[in-house]
Amino acid sequence: MDEDPELVQNNINYRITQSQTELENYNYYKAKKNLDEALELAENAGKKKSLGIIYAVKGRLELILEEEDKAIKSLNKAIEIQRIINDNANLGSSYKTFGDVYLAKKDYYSALDSYTAAKSKFEEEDLNEELAETLLQEGKTYSELKNYKKARDVVEQSLAISKKYDYLKTQSEALINHAKIYNKLGNDEKALEVALAGLQIAKTNRFTNTLNEGYAVISDLYHNLEEYKLSRDYLQTHLNLSDSIRSLTRINSSRNQETQFRLNEEIEKNKEVVQKLEKAEDDKNLGTLISILSVALITILSLLTLSLYKNNNIRLKTNNMLHKKNGELIIAKEKAELASKTKANFLSTVTHELRTPLYAVTGLSNMLLDENPRPEQVQHLKSLKFSGDYLLTFINDILQINKIEANKVDVEPESFNLKKKINNIILALNNQALDNNVKIHFEYDQDLPENFIADQLKISQILINLVGNSIKFTKDGDIWIRVYKIEEEGKTYTLRFEVEDNGIGISQEKQDHMFESFSQGSIQINRKYGGTGLGLSIVKGLIDILKGKIYVKSELEKGTTFYFEIPLEHTTIEEAKENKVAYFEGNKEDIDLSKVKILVVEDNKINQMITKKILTKMELHCDIVDNGEAAVESIKANDYNIILMDIHMPGISGIEATKRVRSFDKELTIFALTAVTIEDKMHEFEEAGFTDIIPKPFKQEEFEKKLYNALAGKNKASSTSA
Repeated sequence: MDEDPELVQNNINYRITQSQTELENYNYYKAKKNLDEALELAENAGKKKSLGIIYAVKGRLELILEEEDKAIKSLNKAIEIQRIINDNANLGSSYKTFGDVYLAKKDYYSALDSYTAAKSKFEEEDLNEELAETLLQEGKTYSELKNYKKARDVVEQSLAISKKYDYLKTQSEALINHAKIYNKLGNDEKALEVALAGLQIAKTNRFTNTLNEGYAVISDLYHNLEEYKLSRDYLQTHLNLSDSIRSLTRINSSRNQETQFRLNEEIEKNKEVVQKLEKAEDDKNLGTLISILSVALITILSLLTLSLYKNNNIRLKTNNMLHKKNGELIIAKEKAELASKTKANFLSTVTHELRTPLYAVTGLSNMLLDENPRPEQVQHLKSLKFSGDYLLTFINDILQINKIEANKVDVEPESFNLKKKINNIILALNNQALDNNVKIHFEYDQDLPENFIADQLKISQILINLVGNSIKFTKDGDIWIRVYKIEEEGKTYTLRFEVEDNGIGISQEKQDHMFESFSQGSIQINRKYGGTGLGLSIVKGLIDILKGKIYVKSELEKGTTFYFEIPLEHTTIEEAKENKVAYFEGNKEDIDLSKVKILVVEDNKINQMITKKILTKMELHCDIVDNGEAAVESIKANDYNIILMDIHMPGISGIEATKRVRSFDKELTIFALTAVTIEDKMHEFEEAGFTDIIPKPFKQEEFEKKLYNALAGKNKASSTSA
């Protein structure tokens, strides 16, 4: 009568659980016995999942017994089964144990590969405790490779997960290992702080091995800090605990003797069998011997054939699975690329459609404010202007996030004066700070050079976001900006930037998500202080692009400190090049505006009216056409000084119209007056032959200055030729 499958499975599970318990209690002989019994039951019942688990536990037992080669064989069997049945959770554990085996064999790079595979599986299955343990082992491996900075980062990740989910054992081990890393990095004070924290957790929860390791580490740290009495006390405690652990080792030795005794019994039994066979050989004739050998040979060949058949089946199944997964990955990749392209096209379209009416909102509000509105209307117009500016900032932030996520942001290094750059940022934000009664302090390390090569625009944007954020959440307080060197290798300096305030602070819960898009402190904070919740996400994205890292330290009602580290290349260039807006600095009275003719090419009636009104206010005359074909014909028939060309129009686009104009007039000043994203179209604009670009909606004063500069340049050129 067949046994109940559920009963068989329960029996297997019981033996696996028992073996794991015995393993934790150092009863290796009993653990092995339970595993062997479970293995026989699982093989007879065809329980694939249980077989994978049993081989994985066997691998762990063999690792403890320092039988690494046997462990590798057992783990290979476990992984082979778990891959076929898609047992991802246990597959991750097998990879993790594989990493531990390679770590024991000092094959550190193979260990890192195994830990990476394990992390992938644990992340897929949301197994955070196993992920934290794997990260800790990965950190230990980087320490063995003497890559202490990487080790610190990885152990910090393990620590963060352990703290979040209260995994005390991993947390205490991570803190002790963190202390070792800080010691290697030369920061014994910090090392002692984290080691004591780890020791306290281990002591409270009686994690004996971690506790023993912690005593030894703290003793060494106190010795380094010349606290010799404390060092001696911790060393004595470590030695006493080591004696207790050694007593367990002695017990283990007796158990090893038990194992050896059992092995000797089996050897004696085998000897008896051999003697009987030898005696049988003497008694039997040659024919009987040949028959036995024939049967043995047939049996061996049958087993070999069966083995080859099974291996072939497994190989075929594996190949089929790989082909299937490969096909699924290709389809998923194509879907992701299509979704990304659709998203980019959608954002591009929405951007243009939003910027066009925003041009009307900001343009009309600016003009109405300049036309002596009634006192009761001024506040309404200012609110309208503020709303338009806010919407424009929001659109620009969304576009930048989209570009960062799509990896379309290029790094453009150039030489610049870092100290001067930060001073300029402070000057630009100072009025905003004064409105909140905030004082900005700037500390620049006096031993730090000032000239560097890096992407100064991205560094400026990071600092403007962080300082602006501090100003927004600080009233009647102070902000400190600090810059200093933390590492130097050749010409590359790793600098740390700090932005500290004594504002409202951020709760620990919100700190975990603050670099995500659309993340705000709370609904109340959003309503009180405003903002899109994209600034810090942009900052994080830009710092990642610059190969840096950002951290935050904050306490409610006490303030916040953001600090980020980025590499910059030092240069000996005395003065760095600065990008400056070409504002008009001459006298517009020197320009004969009565003879200036401007053509506005714009299909939107409201935008036509706004642009014409701005030009009229500047005492400039303009003609208007609403499509590209009409623009080309009008330019051929008239002598215009400046063309303001929209891009998206019915018929041919502004880009195509400009190309046609350049075929017969290379010198005419043509501005692209456009609502499209400039960065994405810059190459097209340059190829088409535009003189310059004025993005919509624009600031009226910048628009006027660009026009006056162009007119002044033409006036100067005509005077020279005369």
